[in-house]
Amino acid sequence: MKFLQYVASASLIALIFLSLAWELWLAPIRPGGSSLAFKALPLLLPLMGILKGRRYTYQWAPMLMLAYFTEGVVRAWSETGLSAQLAAAEIALSVAFFFAAIYYAKFSAPSRQARAC
Repeated sequence: MKFLQYVASASLIALIFLSLAWELWLAPIRPGGSSLAFKALPLLLPLMGILKGRRYTYQWAPMLMLAYFTEGVVRAWSETGLSAQLAAAEIALSVAFFFAAIYYAKFSAPSRQARAC
């Protein structure tokens, strides 16, 4: 379970940094940065719960990740160059977080913990 927690934490933090770097420096929609950088703010909501291993956060946070997966797919399809590559990275990070979080929530269920003893 520690591995799943590590993958979820690392992918969430990487997605926060990717979102900021993408929209402020790497490939912003407008020169000098874009207000789309604010898309990183919702990712801060589950951050502490994910880092602390709170099961409830692992249960609801994957639903938030679906929006980032969708944005990545749309932008990978519609954009070219570096922006399309960053969108592919967003897809990979959101999928990694999604599966790590749902499996962490599944394996940390109280009924599974009782069977492990």
